[in-house]
Amino acid sequence: MPRQSLLPDVIGNTPLLYLRQASEATGCDIYGKAEFMNPGGSVKDRTALGIIRAAEKAGELQPGGVIVEGTAGNTGIGLTLVANALGYECVIVAPQNASQEKIQQLEMLGAELLLVPSVPYADSHHYIHTAERVARGRASDEPQGAIWARQFDNPANQQIHYDTTGREIWEQTDGKVDGFICSVGTGGTLAGVAAALRERNPEVKIGLSDPMGSSLYSYFNTGELHSEGESIAEGIGVSFVPGNLAGLEVDFSCQVDDDDALPYIFDLLKHEGISVGGSAGINIAGAVALAEELGPGHTVVTILCDPGDRYQSKLFNPEFLWKHKLPYPEWMAN
Repeated sequence: MPRQSLLPDVIGNTPLLYLRQASEATGCDIYGKAEFMNPGGSVKDRTALGIIRAAEKAGELQPGGVIVEGTAGNTGIGLTLVANALGYECVIVAPQNASQEKIQQLEMLGAELLLVPSVPYADSHHYIHTAERVARGRASDEPQGAIWARQFDNPANQQIHYDTTGREIWEQTDGKVDGFICSVGTGGTLAGVAAALRERNPEVKIGLSDPMGSSLYSYFNTGELHSEGESIAEGIGVSFVPGNLAGLEVDFSCQVDDDDALPYIFDLLKHEGISVGGSAGINIAGAVALAEELGPGHTVVTILCDPGDRYQSKLFNPEFLWKHKLPYPEWMAN
């Protein structure tokens, strides 16, 4: 009998899905990388695997050791699954406004979960700063030691997307990709894929699709960190420049309002049978904008980060959407 695969062996190599409505509307071929098909249900499975393997290689993570991270949920889910498979423990620090579905899944997976107030990054109680303090404390208490995953500026985050996601996109499009665009949580996906694609073809256009409330659109256009508005999309949009983005230049950027992003999510589910979360709506809207910028006949790729059922209490809850003055389709209210 052939050797059975372990969970880390089946992370990545996700399919590229043709997004019919977005493509027909622009005259381009628009594809979404189906990262929700990873075992942990999100693109962050790659990040988790890259960080853990790099820590092992560097001798920073010992058998039975502890991994600590601050995350809105998906990275924590990926880290906990990979840690479970490889014999580590996980401590996850998450903001209280993370979706209830993510919190419940983290608890189900056996993560040690610490919920902290949802405060701006400048506040010392922000979940990222709290995770750093927790990691320092656990490193001195745990017999096998502890590491802080620090996904926002850990080179292993960008590297795993350079090694896998970018390469896969190139191969799956037979090298015919003209543009890649996505939103930023930690910046690892955008920076890693950009490096991989530009290495193969310097003419590939790289774009940022930024939700309202984030400062990166302003940063890439003016050099200043400025934000306005807000978004219900989780895990993307930041008020600082993650270390993963150091030195990255983008060819195109846009800022997407929830009013524009949500219909893409609902239409994709109703008419194409693909269920995705809020960040994918921001990404698809960005892909449409980039396609319109490039003109008909081009191939544009974006990321479908995670599944819609991770946000059922918000994104697919008409009462929640109505309360926040956001659009929802008639079939959802029936």
